[in-house]
Amino acid sequence: MPQLTRITRDPRVMGGKPCIRGMRVTVGAVVGMVASGHTADSIVREYPYLEEADVAEALSYAAWRAEEVEVPLGQP
Repeated sequence: MPQLTRITRDPRVMGGKPCIRGMRVTVGAVVGMVASGHTADSIVREYPYLEEADVAEALSYAAWRAEEVEVPLGQP
């Protein structure tokens, strides 16, 4: 996994989903907004407590997860 310092997972926040800096903003929400055509700038305007670096790291995390290969237990 890449070194991501802005993505947090806490079972007490959003059920443990990956979030931005411990806030109740999930990586999925940010990635979904980008997929819907929002720019990092427009996301930060809508959520002023986020930073453009948060959006970039959410996309990096999502790309890493999309490429991750899960190996079934008992398999090399």
